[in-house]
Amino acid sequence: MSFVEKWFYVDGLEIERLLSDWRWLCPEQMSLLARNVFGELFLQNEAGAVLWLNTTTGKLNKVAATKAEFLEMAETSQKRQEWFVEQDATAYANRGLIPSSSQCIGFGVPAVFAEGGTTETAFVADIYEHVSFLGDLHQQLSTLRDGSKVRLRIGSKTATDESG
Repeated sequence: MSFVEKWFYVDGLEIERLLSDWRWLCPEQMSLLARNVFGELFLQNEAGAVLWLNTTTGKLNKVAATKAEFLEMAETSQKRQEWFVEQDATAYANRGLIPSSSQCIGFGVPAVFAEGGTTETAFVADIYEHVSFLGDLHQQLSTLRDGSKVRLRIGSKTATDESG
């Protein structure tokens, strides 16, 4: 299966499970159209617009007015690089990091941090766990200014964390 085919092979993925920790940013009902090797998601809302949930930066942006427009744009080399990071996907594959349809590439330190997203800390992750972790992380970071200093502590969620 080519990279392009892999990006659009999303039938087995559960959208509600992927978006559960992103509802603070993405409350609408969505369907999943595509994803990239890093677990970034391309979603279609009920109005037909296509949005890019950039799990790396914690942003949700409209990229096309319709699915047809999105598919047409996705064929261009510029958008394949911007959205699907085609060259990076190939480089990681050459290093042996080839995620299955239910996996993605994650980093020991998330790419949102200045020290994160390095090839040395890259690993193949379960897409649900990775996307969930990043949703929770970005929700916590969403109130901070860009460039703020943070201390990253990883621990189990408590009942209090999950309710509010």
